[in-house]
Amino acid sequence: MASAARDVYVSQSALSHTIHDLEEVLGQMLFHRKSKPLRFTGAGLRLLSLADEILPQVDSAEDDLKRLKLGNEGRLLLAMECHSCFDWLLPTLNEYRAQFPQVELDLRIGMPFDPYPALKEHMVDVIFSTDPTDDPAIYFAPLFRYESVLICSPRHRLAKRKIVHPADLLEETIITYPVEEKRLDFFSRFLNPAGAIPRRIRHTELTMMLIQLVASGQGVAALPSWAVHQEVANGTLHSLKLGRKGLTCDLYGAVRREDAELGYMSAFISTSRRVSFKNLRELSEVPTRSR
Repeated sequence: MASAARDVYVSQSALSHTIHDLEEVLGQMLFHRKSKPLRFTGAGLRLLSLADEILPQVDSAEDDLKRLKLGNEGRLLLAMECHSCFDWLLPTLNEYRAQFPQVELDLRIGMPFDPYPALKEHMVDVIFSTDPTDDPAIYFAPLFRYESVLICSPRHRLAKRKIVHPADLLEETIITYPVEEKRLDFFSRFLNPAGAIPRRIRHTELTMMLIQLVASGQGVAALPSWAVHQEVANGTLHSLKLGRKGLTCDLYGAVRREDAELGYMSAFISTSRRVSFKNLRELSEVPTRSR
């Protein structure tokens, strides 16, 4: 008893009183007090077994809480509608996983829900978006600015031009991702403001398939210039500027403001930026905006 009291930093008398109080609550003895050395009763052995099971879990939970406080462990459930973002996201995830192996990573594509309410309700943790809002609960971390271009087959009637206008696409088949038009810059900022409704819209989820369909002359599409740089360079595709000024888009990583300063979260954003500028062409910094 004296040794146990020293281990828990109390007097032997205080420990004895605590054990006595516990026995009063349980209505049974925990020790055979007349034995030397002191022996547990059946009830005492059961509580000892419980302590051996629970206390390591308590210690583990305390360690987890310390890591969470430091921001080195948590969950990153990513959501994206930018299917072409795989060109920079997969290398980002590979590098990030090596730095933060304890962070749980997962990815959702083509969200069937309104993304920002889902973010605030902790259904997802990061949303890649070109459509920032003024919601004070969400922080939009700037990643990069890029230009979206129209692509067509080198044999297409538009292939001799360098610039395309909304009216030029009225009789075209537009090949795009299965995402709401209001969340696609090509529609919300280029076609719709001009009242241009294409003859047909065709959907595909895979960027590779979209490029193949366009290259085979089955329609035209709008993609980031960096996503089709190689195909344009080798003559598989022809690219055109969307309007005289072009269509520039700013990509953000939207996170809950309360999580923005967590170590693993800020590291993911910085890794995304670094890998993107390293691997992609024709990127620029996102201008500062009030957030």
